Amino acid sequence: MSDANSASPWARTVFGPLASEITTIVPACLVRAHERAQGGHEGVHTQTLEAYGHGLYAAQYEELSAGLSQLPGVELVRLQARTVAVVADHVVYPYRYAKKDVPVAAARLRSASGLRADLIRRHGPDPCQGELDLGIDLPDEDEPHADLARLAPDAKLVLVAYACSLADSVVRLDWGSAELHRENRSLIWHHHEPLPIPRQH
Repeated sequence: MSDANSASPWARTVFGPLASEITTIVPACLVRAHERAQGGHEGVHTQTLEAYGHGLYAAQYEELSAGLSQLPGVELVRLQARTVAVVADHVVYPYRYAKKDVPVAAARLRSASGLRADLIRRHGPDPCQGELDLGIDLPDEDEPHADLARLAPDAKLVLVAYACSLADSVVRLDWGSAELHRENRSLIWHHHEPLPIPRQH
């Protein structure tokens, strides 16, 4: 059990009595995911970072769902062949936004479509500014990714955004809520705050 004071006011608002434990579990899971990916890279002896990148992508979901599944009331949901945890009606979703130590405000999705983008649009916060009515017909929104039907319509999204590399491990880790800027794929953070990164070997 972690110190009850380790959770921020925002985390306590989002996760209630589970906030302190989640604040401890999430960073530890991502460090373990890095260590597994690092081990995979060393095991295959490639000169490229493919093994590390693919390994980290898979391991981040596995570690988070395994770590958070120990908490009471957590629901595990399969999204695009990956398992994510829903804690207190909030989807805890990992996102490696950079390979070096840059602010989370610089995070930008690679694509404005697909599961991750649809998840942010559908379960992220309401846009800061309403859509402008320019008197023109905009194209209809595409149907969201079919797997999102597995989530409750009122589930909210908590993005766990981190910067991590093979050489430096997890160097920056924030969580919060953000909307997606459709034109440039950047994230507009309504709230984000750092998570404590455990000491790494």
